[in-house]
Amino acid sequence: MNTPHATLPFSALVGLDAGRQALLLLAVDPGLGGVVIAAGVGTGKSTLVRAFARLLADGASAADAPYAHLVELPVGVTEDRLLGGLDLEATLARGERVHRSGLLARAHGGLLYADGVNLLDDSTINHMLAALDSGVVRVEREGLSVVEPARFALIATYDPAEGPPRRHLLDRIGLIVAPMAQAPGHARAEVVRRNLAADRERLVVNGARRGPAAPAEPAAVEWADEDAILHALIMAAREALPAVQISEAQVNQLSQAALALGVEGHRADIFAVRAALAAAALAGRDEVNDEDLERAVRFVLLPRATRMPPIEEPPPQPEQPPPPQPEQPPPDEQRRDDEEQDEQPPPPPEELTVEDLILSALETEVPPDVLETPFTVRRSGRSGSRGSTSGTRGRHIRSIPGLPSQGRLDVVATLRAAAPWQPVRRRELPSHKSQIRLKADDLHVKKYRSKAGTLFCFVVDASGSMALHRMRQAKGAVNALLQQAYVHRDQVALLAFRGESAELLLPPSQSVELAKRALDVLPTGGGTPLAAALLAAYQVSEQARSRGIHRTTLVLITDGRPNVPLRPDPTDDRQTRLETARAEVQTLSGRLRAAGVGAVVIDTQRSFVSRGEAQQLAAWLGGRYVYLPQGRGDQIAQAVIDASSE
Repeated sequence: MNTPHATLPFSALVGLDAGRQALLLLAVDPGLGGVVIAAGVGTGKSTLVRAFARLLADGASAADAPYAHLVELPVGVTEDRLLGGLDLEATLARGERVHRSGLLARAHGGLLYADGVNLLDDSTINHMLAALDSGVVRVEREGLSVVEPARFALIATYDPAEGPPRRHLLDRIGLIVAPMAQAPGHARAEVVRRNLAADRERLVVNGARRGPAAPAEPAAVEWADEDAILHALIMAAREALPAVQISEAQVNQLSQAALALGVEGHRADIFAVRAALAAAALAGRDEVNDEDLERAVRFVLLPRATRMPPIEEPPPQPEQPPPPQPEQPPPDEQRRDDEEQDEQPPPPPEELTVEDLILSALETEVPPDVLETPFTVRRSGRSGSRGSTSGTRGRHIRSIPGLPSQGRLDVVATLRAAAPWQPVRRRELPSHKSQIRLKADDLHVKKYRSKAGTLFCFVVDASGSMALHRMRQAKGAVNALLQQAYVHRDQVALLAFRGESAELLLPPSQSVELAKRALDVLPTGGGTPLAAALLAAYQVSEQARSRGIHRTTLVLITDGRPNVPLRPDPTDDRQTRLETARAEVQTLSGRLRAAGVGAVVIDTQRSFVSRGEAQQLAAWLGGRYVYLPQGRGDQIAQAVIDASSE
């Protein structure tokens, strides 16, 4: 919890205790894969990571302290920078292809730091996953075929308010620090004091550097002993780790805790055992104890929980009358009985139950939204975003061979492709030795990608005209659509309208489970404020557009009979209100259509009472019309998918 300008040592940092503990476990056993830290803006995540890397690197060579150097991964990294490629300058100078290593290869044997990991592009995440799994980076591009080692530990940080990271990445990272609470008042004051002191000392040091000798920074000197001791403890724990023992019963406890918490897969069980062993080694123990198990549950299992097991308090013991006092034996017999009791061995320690283990970990630090992590989303089918687009808008991700008529010319990639052939081409045309000779095959154009995914905004009519059985049909259709949205990593939002207003039950999110929960508790009754729902949907789509999601599909489940205007006038009669509400719906539908929002209207009204209101609404929106009573859930889902791809 320090400002970005602070350069305090690791031991001088205040707060972020959970993050510090997880990083120390990673330092002892890099086989844990990495640490993911969730914390709000300005809480010192980057400061903590850089101080940790400095702690491992200070006073040690790369051979003595592996995993000590830090490579930072920017959010907007391109594939060429990430994987490596042709070194243009060296290739032109030597006349042969020269490979330049990317960030993943440079992180080999060290730490790769990804700040804002939830904002990384899908292709970047996929390359990181491949490197984490295989330990190598394969480059097959620009005439190069290179395989480089890339074994590193990943440290990732993100702001939970900006959405969760991909769960495929979290599956491969052992330690996850759940969103941390703000520091109490006294700790916040200490953060301010230490940062102000460090800033003042830095000004003094920078002024002294103008002289013949530059002193060390006072903050680093003050905490040098603490950092040196901590560094020695880490090195000793690494050496002792292979000898640390964990019993079969303790392994079973961790596995049972994982089952009780609904943790999927077996990776988490393995990570939990490794975390417990690392915690014991860091504490200087040769055997794992209950405290180490609790730490493993806290950093490995709890953040992956999809449910919380029911933990019941033991029933109170009934009061029993005191036993009758026995007759006092003679003094000689009493002395012999006391000696026999003294010779008896102490009772074995009581084994920690799974419930106690989970409760102990919960008491340390667990956020209130522990079940709203990315792991609450169930696995289903194949994944793959369908919302990515290429053209001349968005973020430049790679360059491909092509003519300028097919896209924006990438001059650097074109020169890289032409560089290896310059010696041959100069011999062919000796009179143009000072010029770079280009051919059509050398030309490369830029490929762009806008933010992947589509926003499906479900607008559900919860008014009194929605009969209970038709509401159940509508919920079944929405559940099928939500499953499709998860498979393609789309975002979903849920709006409900009833009475006189519309309510945003779920802001745009990738958590399908949250959408299902909000839908299950959706009440019905009241008027049909359809205009308010369309206005709210328009606002949601515009907010999504400002965040880079340029494709929104409106899924409107209603009978299409509005009867509540945006601003009801109590002096209007019923017919006037109906006409006003209908005119507002028509106007807002045109605005949504002009904004490029796709639409599917699912008609919930019975055919024998329908007057075609929902069909008219679909025409105003320029969308598709689906009659719910005759459509199965999968058919409706396919209609929505087709509409989103138009």
